[in-house]
Amino acid sequence: MGHVDKRCALNADPHEQLTLLDVQRLDLEIDRVRHRRAGLPEMVRVRELEVQSRTLGDVITKAAVEVSDLEADQRKADADVDLVRMRAEKDRVLLDTINDAKQLSNLQHELESLARRQSELEDVELEIMEQLESAQKAHAAHLAERDGVAADLLLARQVLAEALAALAAEEEAAIADRAVTARSLPAELLALYDKLRADQGGVGAAALYRGRCEGCRIELTPVDIARIRAAAETEVLRCEECRRILIRTADSGL
Repeated sequence: MGHVDKRCALNADPHEQLTLLDVQRLDLEIDRVRHRRAGLPEMVRVRELEVQSRTLGDVITKAAVEVSDLEADQRKADADVDLVRMRAEKDRVLLDTINDAKQLSNLQHELESLARRQSELEDVELEIMEQLESAQKAHAAHLAERDGVAADLLLARQVLAEALAALAAEEEAAIADRAVTARSLPAELLALYDKLRADQGGVGAAALYRGRCEGCRIELTPVDIARIRAAAETEVLRCEECRRILIRTADSGL
């Protein structure tokens, strides 16, 4: 370490410097609360359920379209079968009125053809009915799943709201304590701390603990220790490695 830049030197009562560590502690507490809020498992759960709900909505829409299409197919198949049945019924009525052998033979052939056609159409009709039944069951299952997800989402949002409220209370209390604690500090000292905290990842002041800066965790050399011992108690020291405000305490090892 070299010498501290005197142009940046400040003076503050030793008690005020120790109070700055309390402000730092409260600021870190506020930061932790905000970090916890951003990564709440309750929030992750809500987001997962919201994605699941939207996905199910798409699936239900697709399933509903499939059911609607199959219902239209069934109506057409029913109509086709009814048409063939009516034609066959009309031909059977004609059988009693025809005496010509050739016409009778032709009509009988047509009835046989209509019977085959009716059988084919009834097979198609049955297949569509089975597909429709399956599609309706799938659609109903998706709707039931959606209802379950909706209930889970409602509960998850309630749990999230409670967790957020608890964190908000913690944050509010810490902010209030911080305001009270920082009130007694000199404006220039607090301004320097706030600037350093913004530049140094949330830590603007650190204790000198047993010859080590607790901000960057670097051990001071014997020369640095001697210089700090010689400094006035009111001098606001800076760590030359990380540039944070360095606070002397009873455990500084001086």
